Amino acid sequence: MNIAFIAHDKKKELMVQFCIAYKGILQQHSLFATENTGKAIAENTGMNVYRFLSGSQGGDQQIGARVAYNEIDLVLFFRDPVSPELFEPDVGILIKLCDTHNIPIATNLATAEVLIHGLERGDLDWRDIVNPKDK
Repeated sequence: MNIAFIAHDKKKELMVQFCIAYKGILQQHSLFATENTGKAIAENTGMNVYRFLSGSQGGDQQIGARVAYNEIDLVLFFRDPVSPELFEPDVGILIKLCDTHNIPIATNLATAEVLIHGLERGDLDWRDIVNPKDK
């Protein structure tokens, strides 16, 4: 599976802790992230993360484009609803793209944990039919 990570600045540490906790599951997949989120994940877990531009420079839009082309299977976006980023309007576009293209998206830790456990159990294996990968 191709998994995309985005985290607002105040949620980056939580994203890193999530990735450390679920490294055993995540390292079996291809990981993508916005620049600063990907850097934090890679430095703290040792996992390989393909990095797009930072969110403020359009990295979330790059991920959205991959969603639209059916190249991302799961999006984990830890957003800070209390003090949103300056580029907050782009969040709605990403969520709309995930809804339009039937891509699971989590915007908080609780939902991310449900999705990651579902991924481990095989609940998201239907994505391999929709988006087959060369093995």
